[in-house]
Amino acid sequence: MTSLGEEEWALDRARFLSNGDTAPGPLARQFSDLTRTLLDAAPTTGAVLKQVVETARAVIPGADLVSVTLRAPDRTFHTPVETDAIAVELDQLQYDNDEGPCLEAARPDGPAIGSSGTLAEDPQWPRFGPGAAARGYHSVLATALLPDAQPPRLSGALNIYSRAGGAFTVEAFDIALLLATHASLALAHTNAVQAGELEAAHLRRAVEGRDVIGQAKGILMHRRRINADEAFDVLRRTSQELNVKLADLARTIADRHTELDVPLPD
Repeated sequence: MTSLGEEEWALDRARFLSNGDTAPGPLARQFSDLTRTLLDAAPTTGAVLKQVVETARAVIPGADLVSVTLRAPDRTFHTPVETDAIAVELDQLQYDNDEGPCLEAARPDGPAIGSSGTLAEDPQWPRFGPGAAARGYHSVLATALLPDAQPPRLSGALNIYSRAGGAFTVEAFDIALLLATHASLALAHTNAVQAGELEAAHLRRAVEGRDVIGQAKGILMHRRRINADEAFDVLRRTSQELNVKLADLARTIADRHTELDVPLPD
């Protein structure tokens, strides 16, 4: 799926405002799918959130990575749903440094939306911003999910990252806010059991992802005689260039390295 450009967004918005004589465009179809998911007899919160992040990546111009941050009752943060493992790393960078737009948007007293198109030098987040830029991401947009939620309901944020600087336009803000509304509707019905399941699923995927990424890093370190940071950078760059999820790329290397490896000269 590809992101909608500004001309496509303008055309699709015009379709929304029309009297229904035209066929629905890609944006309308995506929101129709989301609405059907929410109206399903027994949708899981995880399924709705997964569709929200995939839709966001597909329809928001400039979106390369999308994730959802949830704020637990004990005020800790985690990422239950994401489009790529790098999004989890960028979210974790915010959690570890206690700064960033997703934390601010997820807090009860935080803003409804936070963004930056110049992360490398943005004074709002002096640790997260340069860290994200060093990983190849220069723009971020975060919108609040149920900021005033009371336990067992969870507040959170929808996070969108872009490799380009100044990536997000007013149209991107509009779509992000609409998608955040869908995610908030799903979270409004989340009980403590579902919240625990979401966190458990996140932890399981995180462990599995770290394991396979660690295997791929080890293979690259051995074959290319590079250190761990350099190996991860190779994985990250290749993932971006091929438009393949980092964990999927790592799994391919781990599973098929004997077929893919080229012997180094003596």
